[in-house]
Amino acid sequence: MAGIYIHIPFCKTRCAYCDFYSTTQTSLRERYIQALCRELELRNGYLQGHPVHTVYFGGGTPSQLRPTDLERIFGLLYKVYGLEQCTEITLEANPDDLTDDYVAALARLPFNRVSMGIQTFHDPTLRLLNRRHTAAQAVAAVNRLRRAGIRNISIDLIYGLPGETQERWEADLRQALSLDVEHISAYLLTYEEGTPLYRMKQQGQVQEADEDSCLCFFTTLMDTLAANGYEHYEISNFCKPGFHSRHNSSYWQGTPYLGCGPSAHSYNGQTRSWNTPSIDRYLAGIDSGQPASDTERLSLHTRYNEYIMTRLRTRQGASLNTLRQDFGQSLTDYCLHAAAQHLAANRLETTNGYLRLTRQGIFVSDDILSDLMYV
Repeated sequence: MAGIYIHIPFCKTRCAYCDFYSTTQTSLRERYIQALCRELELRNGYLQGHPVHTVYFGGGTPSQLRPTDLERIFGLLYKVYGLEQCTEITLEANPDDLTDDYVAALARLPFNRVSMGIQTFHDPTLRLLNRRHTAAQAVAAVNRLRRAGIRNISIDLIYGLPGETQERWEADLRQALSLDVEHISAYLLTYEEGTPLYRMKQQGQVQEADEDSCLCFFTTLMDTLAANGYEHYEISNFCKPGFHSRHNSSYWQGTPYLGCGPSAHSYNGQTRSWNTPSIDRYLAGIDSGQPASDTERLSLHTRYNEYIMTRLRTRQGASLNTLRQDFGQSLTDYCLHAAAQHLAANRLETTNGYLRLTRQGIFVSDDILSDLMYV
């Protein structure tokens, strides 16, 4: 099995916190769709015949594409990759793009999952973040998707936002739960260098949430969602039973995937490649028949580090048998030796042959992962 990630770089406006590659040059949309379809054709051997089980349209803002643009991309995907065994096709969307007409068009396309960036239901903070939607528009968008028959909806939330209080975070969670969505991703705000929000912090216009508050927010997140029937299947991801993100889970489980579009990454088990984070260089490369990208052949130690970094983020954890089979006894011993202090402190546990984070360990996961990395 394999996945396909399609990067749609266009945004109407840039969010204040975002450092993903995107562009507001929507005049390039037509040329970009042609180039994207061409890349999908050029790289049709990358997955080495593995059947495609998931497709994910990410961005940027994929919902900035017209339904006719999406139809063209799907036409190419079905022609080249078949998709007969595809079980999950996701579109990332902004709430204000999901009008009645747009949602009706989506319902006629092969999408069976929509992931919506809501971030917060606090309107003043949405304006601070330069989000285009309001809380009311987010709620209305979920309701439109439901009426159109979309039965797998994910929303993104951010905690630790400027001015965040425990009361405000709890209100966000109550509103999210009232929507009864199948999946919730929640991330701690990071101030990425070069973003408008980072500059605002440097200038003293906003203040970063303190560590104790962020720990309280995360504890509230886990407890609230667990009490409402959501499974905490990855550090930042929660779902109703059976509704985990199959595409994102493929990243954490080491499944091969092809990434197309500027800044998109690909992985086939032995190498990792990434396209240029520039739409102009990307278009020029496709025009020349040679996508502008770089490739890294993964060493044994790099693959071990990636295995630890991705598997330990999940509730299942890292298989000790897989460690031995794929990386040898020496690296397995290295891992267990590094893990010993965390096992003794109940930050890690071994269950049914898997090494995994305990609830206590989730709070210091970055430190644990760093300790287990091979350097």
